[in-house]
Amino acid sequence: MDGSRASWANTTHDWAAAVDVEHLARIRCSPAEFAPDGPWHLALEVLAYAADEASGRGGGRCAVTLHPDGSLSVRDDGRGTDTRVDEHGRMVKKPVMATKDLRFFDFPQAEALPGGRPRRGMSVVAALSEWLVHTNRRLGGAWTQRYEHGVPVTGLEPVEGDGTTGTLVRFEPDVSLGPVTAPAAADLSLLAAAWPHLEVRFEDRRTG
Repeated sequence: MDGSRASWANTTHDWAAAVDVEHLARIRCSPAEFAPDGPWHLALEVLAYAADEASGRGGGRCAVTLHPDGSLSVRDDGRGTDTRVDEHGRMVKKPVMATKDLRFFDFPQAEALPGGRPRRGMSVVAALSEWLVHTNRRLGGAWTQRYEHGVPVTGLEPVEGDGTTGTLVRFEPDVSLGPVTAPAAADLSLLAAAWPHLEVRFEDRRTG
């Protein structure tokens, strides 16, 4: 899996570029199009990746948390985002946050999120967040990276392993999307129906 970046196959994202500024700008110019249900839509975009992972592994768990500072986090127990060593010995994470998902972004008919909205990809979350921190734990290491409006503002920084794998995505939605509110019971029921392999736990820490 490691080696020359030019030899890496593009499956969900293009390994050639770490950030697509024009793509992110297009999303930011049309928040009503790309996040029609506000902050909850962003959470669903993140959860869809956890659901993909859970389906491929025969099951998985995920925790959605609303934090007192207005941010949301989604933590799963999957394999972690694909991270490789290139021909120069540098760690390279698949650019899921700052480039388009090749399966969905330009093909809104390809897949729907629970509730029926088109799935577009994780870059929608990053672009429409004031900030986002992606912590990624794999068998071969763990790293974290911070983004602002979808653009990386730190490198891929190693963090101490804790014996687990998975991803933690914490983000503060742009104020243009409206207030962060707890999902209704009907929203949570839709998750269970759409993603039966993914167990989702919800916690609202804003209420103490």
